[in-house]
Amino acid sequence: MSHKPIRKAIFPVAGLGTRFLPATKAVPKELLPVVDRPLIQYAVDEAREAGIEQMIFVTGRGKGAIEDYFDIAFETEITQRERGKDLSALDGTRLMPGNAVFLRQQEPLGLGHAIWVARDIIGDEPFAILLPDEFMKGGPGRGCMKQMVEAYEQVGGNLVCALEIPMADTPSYGVIDPGARDGVLTEVKGLVEKPKLGTAPSNLIVPGRYILQPEVMTILQTQDKGAGGEIQLTDAMAALIGTQPFHGVTFDGRRFDCGSKAGYIEANLAIALEREDLGDHIRRFATAELAQ
Repeated sequence: MSHKPIRKAIFPVAGLGTRFLPATKAVPKELLPVVDRPLIQYAVDEAREAGIEQMIFVTGRGKGAIEDYFDIAFETEITQRERGKDLSALDGTRLMPGNAVFLRQQEPLGLGHAIWVARDIIGDEPFAILLPDEFMKGGPGRGCMKQMVEAYEQVGGNLVCALEIPMADTPSYGVIDPGARDGVLTEVKGLVEKPKLGTAPSNLIVPGRYILQPEVMTILQTQDKGAGGEIQLTDAMAALIGTQPFHGVTFDGRRFDCGSKAGYIEANLAIALEREDLGDHIRRFATAELAQ
């Protein structure tokens, strides 16, 4: 059975990043680097690897630097060329005209609202959503969205990334009420946003990767505010359960919560340790620091 291909991805990047003040006073949190690549670059690379062609960024005031980042860096490129310097570090940072769409959310009304802002660009196609501060690290050629698209090609419908966490941490996340399991696929019978401690239906959370059918936009159009006074994407997705196939895909890889300072530092350390140019140095430094 063939399913409509996933050609478009939404990146909700309007958040203020207050947990990283004062850095985010002038720099969007999505441009904070993990070693030397911004978080948003990792997310776009993950989408490209999965075959996605059009990147839709839902931004807010003060986020113009994201638009500049994916454009030509004229002065840098000219200067580097004139000096005979290597420009390969800029590979993938320029999106082709028409492949990058930038929309303003205008009001901080929640993730569901940010997705709804992109409704006219999505049209009647299924689409992906990637939250850049959830840094998902798969193996070579096996990014999180690539794994999800492969699962989508099998079952269609709606999919969310599913990740096991300690039960004590579930109140901070959207949690899956699971049905039957088949390999990496888990049937989603329900979704609960930020359940009270001890009430979560499982320890499977939804860490910021989604493939959704366009009908979710119709639900978001008329949806009331939910938890935190925001329009919750989880509530809209829950309304699709029972009308369309809905599965969680267990991610084979590591997740770093770069919305938190601790997770962001962990991601920097993990990536640095993997790098041929940095790994040995950072390992020696970290070992010496821990020995003190």
